[in-house]
Amino acid sequence: MTRIPSRDPMAARRQARLAAVQALYQLELSGGSPAGMAAELREGRLPMGETGPLDAEPDLGLFDMLVSAAVERQEGVDQTIAAQLAQGWKLERIDSVARAILRAGVVELWAKRDTPAAVIVDEYVELAKAFFDGPEPGFVNGALEACALRVRGDDAFALLPADRAGPG
Repeated sequence: MTRIPSRDPMAARRQARLAAVQALYQLELSGGSPAGMAAELREGRLPMGETGPLDAEPDLGLFDMLVSAAVERQEGVDQTIAAQLAQGWKLERIDSVARAILRAGVVELWAKRDTPAAVIVDEYVELAKAFFDGPEPGFVNGALEACALRVRGDDAFALLPADRAGPG
Protein backbone atom coordinates (compact mmCIF):
# COMPACT_ATOMS: atom_id res chain seq x y z
CA MET A 1 0.00 0.00 0.00
CA THR A 2 1.35 3.41 -0.95
CA ARG A 3 0.80 6.15 1.57
CA ILE A 4 0.46 9.78 0.74
CA PRO A 5 3.19 11.78 2.51
CA SER A 6 1.52 14.28 4.80
CA ARG A 7 2.33 17.93 4.25
CA ASP A 8 0.68 18.65 7.58
CA PRO A 9 2.93 17.77 10.54
CA MET A 10 -0.06 17.84 12.91
CA ALA A 11 -1.87 15.26 10.78
CA ALA A 12 1.27 13.09 10.72
CA ARG A 13 1.51 13.26 14.53
CA ARG A 14 -2.21 12.49 14.85
CA GLN A 15 -1.76 9.39 12.66
CA ALA A 16 1.27 8.34 14.73
CA ARG A 17 -0.73 8.64 17.95
CA LEU A 18 -3.56 6.55 16.52
CA ALA A 19 -1.13 3.91 15.27
CA ALA A 20 0.68 3.88 18.63
CA VAL A 21 -2.58 3.33 20.53
CA GLN A 22 -3.52 0.52 18.16
CA ALA A 23 -0.04 -1.02 18.51
CA LEU A 24 -0.11 -0.82 22.33
CA TYR A 25 -3.55 -2.42 22.35
CA GLN A 26 -2.35 -5.20 20.04
CA LEU A 27 0.81 -5.76 22.11
CA GLU A 28 -1.23 -6.11 25.28
CA LEU A 29 -3.66 -8.58 23.75
CA SER A 30 -1.39 -10.74 21.64
CA GLY A 31 2.18 -9.90 22.55
CA GLY A 32 4.90 -9.07 20.12
CA SER A 33 7.47 -6.33 20.17
CA PRO A 34 7.73 -2.63 19.40
CA ALA A 35 9.92 -3.55 16.42
CA GLY A 36 7.18 -5.83 15.11
CA MET A 37 4.63 -3.04 15.46
CA ALA A 38 6.98 -0.64 13.66
CA ALA A 39 7.22 -3.15 10.82
CA GLU A 40 3.41 -3.31 10.63
CA LEU A 41 3.30 0.47 10.46
CA ARG A 42 5.90 0.63 7.71
CA GLU A 43 4.07 -2.10 5.77
CA GLY A 44 0.84 -0.10 5.93
CA ARG A 45 -1.09 -2.32 8.34
CA LEU A 46 -1.22 0.41 11.02
CA PRO A 47 -2.99 2.69 11.68
CA MET A 48 -6.33 1.19 10.77
CA GLY A 49 -9.53 3.11 10.28
CA GLU A 50 -13.03 1.69 10.26
CA THR A 51 -12.68 0.79 6.58
CA GLY A 52 -9.07 -0.39 6.56
CA PRO A 53 -5.57 1.10 6.55
CA LEU A 54 -5.31 4.86 6.56
CA ASP A 55 -3.39 6.33 3.67
CA ALA A 56 -1.71 9.35 5.28
CA GLU A 57 1.91 8.96 6.38
CA PRO A 58 2.31 8.97 10.18
CA ASP A 59 5.23 10.57 12.00
CA LEU A 60 7.43 7.46 12.31
CA GLY A 61 9.71 8.95 14.96
CA LEU A 62 6.80 9.81 17.24
CA PHE A 63 5.26 6.37 16.72
CA ASP A 64 8.54 4.59 17.54
CA MET A 65 9.10 6.72 20.64
CA LEU A 66 5.56 6.26 21.98
CA VAL A 67 5.46 2.49 21.53
CA SER A 68 9.03 1.77 22.62
CA ALA A 69 8.87 3.98 25.71
CA ALA A 70 5.44 2.69 26.73
CA VAL A 71 6.72 -0.88 26.58
CA GLU A 72 10.15 -0.24 28.11
CA ARG A 73 8.79 1.96 30.90
CA GLN A 74 5.39 0.33 31.35
CA GLU A 75 5.74 -0.14 35.10
CA GLY A 76 6.43 3.56 35.69
CA VAL A 77 3.79 4.64 33.19
CA ASP A 78 1.22 2.39 34.82
CA GLN A 79 2.14 3.65 38.30
CA THR A 80 1.65 7.22 37.12
CA ILE A 81 -1.79 6.38 35.74
CA ALA A 82 -2.83 4.23 38.73
CA ALA A 83 -1.93 7.01 41.16
CA GLN A 84 -4.58 9.20 39.49
CA LEU A 85 -7.42 6.66 39.65
CA ALA A 86 -10.21 6.87 42.19
CA GLN A 87 -9.63 4.95 45.39
CA GLY A 88 -10.39 1.28 44.92
CA TRP A 89 -9.90 1.38 41.15
CA LYS A 90 -7.20 -0.70 39.56
CA LEU A 91 -5.65 -0.07 36.17
CA GLU A 92 -6.67 -3.59 35.10
CA ARG A 93 -10.36 -2.59 35.43
CA ILE A 94 -10.01 0.03 32.70
CA ASP A 95 -10.89 -0.99 29.15
CA SER A 96 -7.77 -2.12 27.27
CA VAL A 97 -8.19 0.54 24.55
CA ALA A 98 -8.51 3.26 27.19
CA ARG A 99 -5.39 1.86 28.89
CA ALA A 100 -3.48 2.07 25.60
CA ILE A 101 -4.65 5.68 25.12
CA LEU A 102 -3.57 6.61 28.66
CA ARG A 103 -0.19 4.89 28.31
CA ALA A 104 0.61 6.68 25.05
CA GLY A 105 -0.58 9.98 26.51
CA VAL A 106 1.57 9.68 29.64
CA VAL A 107 4.63 8.77 27.57
CA GLU A 108 4.11 11.80 25.36
CA LEU A 109 3.67 14.04 28.42
CA TRP A 110 7.01 12.76 29.73
CA ALA A 111 8.95 12.82 26.50
CA LYS A 112 7.60 15.76 24.49
CA ARG A 113 8.07 18.68 26.89
CA ASP A 114 8.04 21.07 23.93
CA THR A 115 4.39 20.17 23.25
CA PRO A 116 1.96 21.87 25.65
CA ALA A 117 0.22 19.46 28.03
CA ALA A 118 -3.18 20.80 26.97
CA VAL A 119 -2.45 19.89 23.34
CA ILE A 120 -1.38 16.35 24.26
CA VAL A 121 -4.42 15.81 26.49
CA ASP A 122 -6.75 17.13 23.78
CA GLU A 123 -5.23 14.87 21.12
CA TYR A 124 -5.78 11.76 23.23
CA VAL A 125 -9.30 12.83 24.22
CA GLU A 126 -10.08 13.12 20.50
CA LEU A 127 -8.67 9.61 19.99
CA ALA A 128 -10.88 8.35 22.81
CA LYS A 129 -13.89 9.92 21.08
CA ALA A 130 -13.03 7.94 17.96
CA PHE A 131 -13.15 4.68 19.94
CA PHE A 132 -15.91 5.35 22.48
CA ASP A 133 -19.40 6.82 22.50
CA GLY A 134 -19.82 6.75 26.29
CA PRO A 135 -18.10 8.44 29.22
CA GLU A 136 -14.59 7.19 28.38
CA PRO A 137 -13.40 10.40 26.65
CA GLY A 138 -14.25 12.34 29.81
CA PHE A 139 -12.41 9.78 31.90
CA VAL A 140 -9.36 9.99 29.59
CA ASN A 141 -9.48 13.79 29.88
CA GLY A 142 -9.57 13.76 33.68
CA ALA A 143 -6.95 11.05 34.05
CA LEU A 144 -4.50 12.63 31.59
CA GLU A 145 -4.94 16.09 33.11
CA ALA A 146 -4.10 14.63 36.53
CA CYS A 147 -1.14 12.73 35.04
CA ALA A 148 0.08 15.94 33.36
CA LEU A 149 0.12 17.72 36.71
CA ARG A 150 2.03 14.83 38.25
CA VAL A 151 4.52 14.55 35.36
CA ARG A 152 5.02 18.24 34.59
CA GLY A 153 4.14 19.92 37.87
CA ASP A 154 1.68 22.62 38.83
CA ASP A 155 2.49 24.75 35.79
CA ALA A 156 1.55 21.98 33.33
CA PHE A 157 -1.39 24.06 32.08
CA ALA A 158 0.07 27.52 32.66
CA LEU A 159 -0.56 30.02 29.93
CA LEU A 160 2.19 30.39 27.37
CA PRO A 161 3.75 33.88 27.13
CA ALA A 162 1.80 34.62 23.93
CA ASP A 163 -1.46 33.61 25.69
CA ARG A 164 -0.84 36.03 28.55
CA ALA A 165 -0.67 39.03 26.23
CA GLY A 166 -4.39 38.83 25.57
CA PRO A 167 -6.17 39.95 22.41
CA GLY A 168 -4.11 42.16 20.16
